[in-house]
Amino acid sequence: MGKLNSSTKFVTLLIGTIVIVAVWVTAVNAQVQLTENSKLALNGIGPIRVGMTVDEASRAAGVRMVKTLSAGRTEEYCAYFDLEGGPKGISFMVINNRIPRVDISNERVTTIKGAKIGDTEERIFSLYPGQIKATRHPYQGLPPRNGKYLTFVPKDAADKNYRIIFETANNRVMRFRSGKIPEVDYIEGCL
Repeated sequence: MGKLNSSTKFVTLLIGTIVIVAVWVTAVNAQVQLTENSKLALNGIGPIRVGMTVDEASRAAGVRMVKTLSAGRTEEYCAYFDLEGGPKGISFMVINNRIPRVDISNERVTTIKGAKIGDTEERIFSLYPGQIKATRHPYQGLPPRNGKYLTFVPKDAADKNYRIIFETANNRVMRFRSGKIPEVDYIEGCL
């Protein structure tokens, strides 16, 4: 009877371990997906990082990336990609098959600190105290009137080549982007 009890305990332990591993793997795979709940960082969003190729980013996000806009000297020079099937309002600038920048126009997406479209300029300053450089929007005379660029400048030396730029109009964030310099500074993206 003792052997049967030991065998039963072993099988129960083995099945329990398999179930725990299966649940863990499912949870990890679910986290890999890029969603509106993914947070924008200096160097990417969710599982997609600046510097990845389109194929690497597609695998990381768990969804195919599709070209939506291209410009520049050649099609390979600069293009924008979105995720097939969404979420909408998350676009990736791609130059020479590498992602240098992420553009956000989705009102649900936030930065790691919680900044989002619709926030006031004061909120951006409060979320990033002492690290926001405000400049006049380059197209001040055209819509958006009363616009600014609020640029998050990181203090950490490892992040010195990255920025988050919030574009505002009438004291509210209209859109924002992150990525590496100089691409994050391109006013008109790929144009």
